[in-house]
Amino acid sequence: MGHWKKMIAPVVVALIMILYYVGAAVFFVKIPVIPAVIKVLMVVIPLALAVVMIGVLISRIKEIKGGEEDDLSQY
Repeated sequence: MGHWKKMIAPVVVALIMILYYVGAAVFFVKIPVIPAVIKVLMVVIPLALAVVMIGVLISRIKEIKGGEEDDLSQY
């Protein structure tokens, strides 16, 4: 049960960041005056960052489940 409490903050922060990145991508799609090439970049980059954030979240959850709650102990 203790692991779930330690996962709340990383999950909430990751969800906020993912929603931000997806929202930015949707925002850039809705602007009609942006050229298509720039629009593609402004959509691909935030979506790629959202995918990276999901990967970081999965990694952090594995660390917490493995008993490594404090990343600073590695340094």
